[in-house]
Order: sequence, then C-alpha cells, then structure tokens
Amino acid sequence: MQTPLQILKSVFGYNSFRPQQEDIINHIISRKDALVLMPTGGGKSLCYQIPALVFEGTTVVISPLISLMKDQVDALNASGIAAAALNSTNSEDENFDIRTRSQSGDLKILYISPERLQKEIPWLQRINIPLFAIDEAHCISQWGHDFRPEYTQLGCLHQKFPKATIMALTATADKLTKEDIIHQLGLISHKVFISSFDRPNLSLDVKRGYSGQEKIKAILSIISKHKGDSGIVYCLSRKNTEKVAEELCGKGILARAYHAGMTTEERNAVQEDFINDKIDVVCATIAFGMGIDKSNVRYVIHYNLPKSIESFYQEIGRAGRDGLASETVLFYNFQDIITLRNFVNESGQKEINSEKLDRMQEYAESLICRRRILLNYFGESSNGNCGNCDICRKPPQRFNGTILVQKALSAIKRTDEKIGFSMTAQILKGFSSEEIVQNGYDKIKTFGVGAGTTLKHWHDYLLQMLHLGYIEIAYNEGNHLKITPSGNAVLFGKERAELAIPVEKESEATHSTRVKSKQKFSSRSFVEEPNANDDLFQVLRKVRRQIAEENNWPAYVVLSDKTLREIVSTPPLSIDDLHYIYGFGEKKIELFGQRFVDAVQEYLKQ
Repeated sequence: MQTPLQILKSVFGYNSFRPQQEDIINHIISRKDALVLMPTGGGKSLCYQIPALVFEGTTVVISPLISLMKDQVDALNASGIAAAALNSTNSEDENFDIRTRSQSGDLKILYISPERLQKEIPWLQRINIPLFAIDEAHCISQWGHDFRPEYTQLGCLHQKFPKATIMALTATADKLTKEDIIHQLGLISHKVFISSFDRPNLSLDVKRGYSGQEKIKAILSIISKHKGDSGIVYCLSRKNTEKVAEELCGKGILARAYHAGMTTEERNAVQEDFINDKIDVVCATIAFGMGIDKSNVRYVIHYNLPKSIESFYQEIGRAGRDGLASETVLFYNFQDIITLRNFVNESGQKEINSEKLDRMQEYAESLICRRRILLNYFGESSNGNCGNCDICRKPPQRFNGTILVQKALSAIKRTDEKIGFSMTAQILKGFSSEEIVQNGYDKIKTFGVGAGTTLKHWHDYLLQMLHLGYIEIAYNEGNHLKITPSGNAVLFGKERAELAIPVEKESEATHSTRVKSKQKFSSRSFVEEPNANDDLFQVLRKVRRQIAEENNWPAYVVLSDKTLREIVSTPPLSIDDLHYIYGFGEKKIELFGQRFVDAVQEYLKQ
C-alpha cells in the first residue's frame, strides 16, 4: 500500500503537499469526520481523492454541479483513477454501468448530486462506501451565501451509512456557517481544518465611481496587459454581460456573454470554448465559473459590486489557481447598492442578506488593507498589511487611534456586548434616545465620551475596528458587536491601534473630471514566474490543445500553465526528465509524455 505522499507523486505528479493537506488526509484515513475550509485553488480535491485511493471500496463525492463533476472525472481519468459521475446527462445504460462498477468495487470515486443521492441510497447501502465527501458544504446552511434546501437532507448520512466517514469541504464559510454545517451533518469525532484564506498571488483593487465608458476603458487596459491569457468579467445584469462582451469584441477581443437567459446549449458552448482557450474573456453573471477548475485565469473583474464577501471571494478565487500572479479589480458605485438592496428586500432571507451586503459595501469603501478585511471576515487573524492591494500601494493618512478604539470597546463591554453599530455610536456621542434611556445606557461611564467626534466618523471608526479584527458581528444575536481577543489586547493597553483618517467619498462628477493616471499592474514577487521563452510556451500549448481535443478534455486537465512554464524553464530531453516536472504523474507520462518531449526536442533543433 502506497503512502499518501507516494500517491501524491506517482499519481498526481506533485513532490510535496500544500499546507494542511497531509494532516487532513491522515485524519480522514484514521476514519474521523472533518470540516475542511480551504480557499478556491487551495487543493481541496486532493484531500478526499488520496484517501479514496487508500481506502477499499468506492468513495462518494456529493457535488452540486454537473459541469464540476465532469471536470473532476476527466482529470481523475487522465491521472489513471477510475472515477465516474451518476447524473441526468448520462443515458440509462451509462448509469447502469456506473452502478455495476461501483457494486463490483471497480470504481474508486463516484460523483453524485445531493438531489440524486436520495433516490440512489437503497443500492448505495449495499456497497462498501468508506467516505462521503460533501463539496460546497456551505450550501447546507441558511447562514451560507448559497443555501440549497436539498443539502439539508444530507443530515441522514451517518444514520444510513454508520460505517462511513463524512468530510465536508467549502471555500467560503463564516463562523456561524461553520457551526451550522457541523450541527446539520452530525459530524462525529470531527476536527475543523482551516487553511489560510490568503491568496498572495492575487492583487486586490477597487475603483470607485467609474462611468460605463470609463469601466470599458479600464477593462481594455487590463486585458492589454494579459494578452493571450484568460479572464472573467462579472456583471450584475444579463444586459451588461452582453453590452460588455459586444464592446470588447468591437476592439478585436475574443469575448462572449454568459447568463441564465441563454439556452443550455449556448451556455455550454461558451463554457467549453473558454475552458479550451478558444475565447479569452467571458462576461458573465454570477451563474458562471462555479464548476470550472481552469487554472490559468489571469484576471477577474467585477463590473458591479457582488452581493456578499463570500460571493466576491469565491469569484476572485477563480483567478491564479496555478499560483502565478493574477489581477482582480472591483468597480463600485452607489447605484450598485440601490440595485442590490432591491434584490435583498425581495429575497427570502432579507435580514441575513442585508447584513452580508453591508459587509461587502464596507469592503469597497474601506481605508484598511483589503486583504486584512477578507482574512478577518473568514476568522483568520492578520496584523500586517499585504502590499498588494490599492490601499497598501497608496495608503491613506493614519494616526494613533488607541484611545478612540478603547472608548468604543469600553462602551460595547459596559453594555454586556448587547448593542450594534448605531447604538454604540449614539452612546459614544451622548445621544439620549428613548432606547438608550430605557436600557440605562445613559448611566454608563462611557456615555458621551466621544461627543467631540462626529456620528459619521464614529461609524467609520467602528467599521475600521471590524475590518481590523477588534470586533465581530453576532448575526444570530441581533447583530450585536462582540469584542475579539485582538480587541481585548487594545482595550487593556497591551496593543496600540492605528486608524485611518476618514475621507469623504469621491463623487462620480468629481471623478469624471479628474485625470486618472495609469497605474502599471504590480504584483509582489510571491511567485517566481520564469522568463519563459514565449515561442516554446505556445508550441507546448498547441500540443496540449491537440491532446485535449483527442480526449474531449478541457486543456487544463492535460497539464496546467504552471507545468508548461516549468517545461520551458527546464526543458526535458527524455521521458525520465518528466518525473521531475511539476504535475506529471505516472499515467500522464505514459499517456502523452513523449509528445511533449518530442515537441521540446524539435523546438530546440530549430
């Protein structure tokens, strides 16, 4: 029996695990449940694929999207792993064959949707299932940003399959969502694994108050820096996806729109062309990208503000999955808030969705390092600035705000952490409202200690405190503010707090008359990208595309851009040399390794 590390090298062609992967795999192999929070592109799939190869029997992966299942199955088959997906796009004969292979033990990994699982349970109970891996597990929680009722039926798995281990995986879950996932799935002897949500290869930029034409001009500038690379432009409306795609096509860019108003065939055609590098840019509503594992997306642009930080993080996470430097840009103006507020008011979860939109708006308007806001939102402490966002590159003026922060934290503590943003600001300002007097908050020592600061500025400082991780919001307790360990350190004088001087919002009129200087995209050198010989890289891309078309696979299933770059920087002259190239497992070397070696040798001759 091979060890997990040996499987990692021989099957997947990687020399070492990413952070947390080995610990997660060993925990699952010891037959204990787990909740895994790992960012998009962080390597979640390997955490259940390797245990599936160690275990006897068929591991069942529950996934919400057919397109995602297909990509995963293609990638596993390309690496020599027996995998299949049971879904409605198969013929009955194909599904019968998949069930037969599972029952005979020939299938190592079976993908199935949560809806389909319920009617397949009777025959699944007759086979050896060592592990259930539930992907996109945040869908089970009403607190999650993508709640799906069919996921709530998965709470029966331990009862129906008492010998199976259950593993829940998600890229986006706040504190409440994590607790809800554990409770609803009834995880036993579980452990929560939280990988760093930091994606340092992604730059983070927010551009405020741009008009439609200014957005197009900026998008064209971004695309020009990434010629031949893939990108996604997310829009709020179907109309905008078509408008932006038309504008880009008019400038000679291979772009297509993607939205729910198109037929299934049209959407699938756009997705296939994007996956296979036949078009460079997809202008899409949020319906696009969840089922795509394309590793070489170099930029993600939000034409409008997303509805939540979870959605935003998941969408920007589709850039730079190969670890190479990639760019993310968010355009923001107040009209987006008006539109999204209308959506929120019509939604079935008005209160939750409203709070999530508030956090997204605060991110867009923040004066704090944007990466710190994202990391703190997902419960990951971050004390340093990233240097790779617009705020860090052009920082606002800051001052020692320790006393201001202590005043606010004291007000929160003296009210037993039972007040929200507005009430905290009113207490500090010394407003004797009916609610404040009824609760006796006008009698606490902190009442009115911030009378010299405007209400607007107190709101700004409280938002900065939230972003800096000094306070958090308890959504399940009436949105009350709670003091974090970092906040207590400031309150009791153990740490100093730096705040940014609030600035007035830049109006659209002011912005449009201002001359915008072109900022060259800079990325910190977290990833050493080789000075690749572009001619050889294009030769290798052509070979990859041919192999992909022959097997009806997406191009990235064959090899990632990262692997092609490594071939360029260290050209393999024999099959044996491929064993030292990132991403070349034994099966891929056997299937098509010689074709890449031949292409390199032919190129070097020329």
